[in-house]
Amino acid sequence: MLNIKKMINVRDIWEGWKNHLLPEENQKAFIEYVSQSRTAICEECDKHSSKHKTMRPDAHCTQCGCTLSAKTKCLTCECPLKKWIATELPRS
Repeated sequence: MLNIKKMINVRDIWEGWKNHLLPEENQKAFIEYVSQSRTAICEECDKHSSKHKTMRPDAHCTQCGCTLSAKTKCLTCECPLKKWIATELPRS
């Protein structure tokens, strides 16, 4: 039986990396704005990898393990500590 939680996690990972590497042109500015706001919050958090000894070279969350450059660009994602929540693209 397929685990629904794992399916959602894969979808979130895909969305984050897609928005990081190949964002749609009409969404780039909004995704970048959201990402910068979230990144500022993450950098102050005690779960940010910069505040821990870790073998990983990337900035990541030690709570959920996600790479922050992609996680902060996943609009449907939220911080596992609820420091920021999912958002929607503004309507045109």
